[in-house]
Amino acid sequence: MSRVVIDALARSSSCAAASTSARAVTSAVSMRIGGTTLVTTHAGALARRAVSTATTTAAVTTARAFASTWTTPRSVRELLSVAYGLSKFRLSAFVTSTAACGYVLGSGSAVDPIGLAEVSFGTMLCSASANTINQIVETVPDSMMRRTAGRALPSGRCGKGFAWAFASACAISGTGILAATTNETTAALGAGNIALYAGAYTALKRAHWTNTWVGAVVGAIPPLMGWAAANDDGALDASAYVLAAALYFWQMPHFMALAYMGKEDYLNGGYRMLSHPMYDKTGRRVAGVAVRNSLALLPLGVVACAVGLTTEPFAYESVALGLPLVATAAAFYAKPSFLAARRMFFGSLLYLPAFQTLACFHRIPRENTMDAYESFRRVSVNFPWHCVPFAASGDDWSPERERLKQFRARALGPALSETSTAPFPFLPLPIPRCPHDRAYAQGSESDS
Repeated sequence: MSRVVIDALARSSSCAAASTSARAVTSAVSMRIGGTTLVTTHAGALARRAVSTATTTAAVTTARAFASTWTTPRSVRELLSVAYGLSKFRLSAFVTSTAACGYVLGSGSAVDPIGLAEVSFGTMLCSASANTINQIVETVPDSMMRRTAGRALPSGRCGKGFAWAFASACAISGTGILAATTNETTAALGAGNIALYAGAYTALKRAHWTNTWVGAVVGAIPPLMGWAAANDDGALDASAYVLAAALYFWQMPHFMALAYMGKEDYLNGGYRMLSHPMYDKTGRRVAGVAVRNSLALLPLGVVACAVGLTTEPFAYESVALGLPLVATAAAFYAKPSFLAARRMFFGSLLYLPAFQTLACFHRIPRENTMDAYESFRRVSVNFPWHCVPFAASGDDWSPERERLKQFRARALGPALSETSTAPFPFLPLPIPRCPHDRAYAQGSESDS
């Protein structure tokens, strides 16, 4: 009787039936003979094989059910909730704000609200597409992480087919809107950023810790999209890269804090972040990256003024904004902890919106017909070149300045003299005031 039950169980393909029958077999083959319990060895082996076969079948069935691609939301409210989650709406809105800032900074005296809305909407759709593809690829790792297990795909609120359809619709409509309403440069940057985020960055997250640096490049592109959309030709001059550099450097303390706070979750998901114990056991390496990049943010205000992007007050305000972020990064480096990382994280959330707002407030309107050379030339007209050794040249010559140039050449050496002329006019760095200002002024007055 027991052998019949075992053979029937071996032919079963249902996981639930196999589990129940296996328990029944285990009870059935335990026979009480003369007060002694005898368990048939052959029966136990068959039972274990049946359970193993049933488990494999169940895994295949579950995988096929999971890959059922057209699981769609059942109501409009659930549809909106799924779309909100797939697009990572808050992250996409943040990305859109950087593109909008780039558009404002790249505009002339009047900012076109319709053009601003068009580039913002197109950028939002491109970001939503990239985020959705990222979640499709990372469905299994997301299901293993506490922070992401409730997302639409791991939780089963939608299928991969629906997610692919949503991502494709966003990508086509986003790049289409940018191509139709702005220019080819903006559309190409949008499409390229989708590929960079969903392809290189997503693949690297489970392969190497340099994924954060690739992600920083992705985050630096939307401001360039906004800037390119602000002019008909889609031109990007030197000023366009100031905000892009701010986004690149800012992402390091921001995401290093996130990587440290969620390192256990990332470990469970199989992600190779820099905070992984095999790369950084103490947290100092993560904190060091945050310190270096937060320091790199400090001179960006000065650079913005030097290239004619903003007025002078922004240089001081950007330093005032960056110092607290540097302080939180330094505290994190001195004593890596969850609390220190969280302080740096929230500090980074405050820094960038303030930086963008102040940059827009102090912006110098752009002339769309002005190329990069003309932009630098106009900045150079009012630049205090007399404070830069050997930078004075024949266009503004005076005997006093010539004597000063010869004196500095003898004092500092010919090599420095050569490296301070074009194409290196910024070496050494200019100083706000120098003792030769009076001599220069006297020379100018005597010439007049």
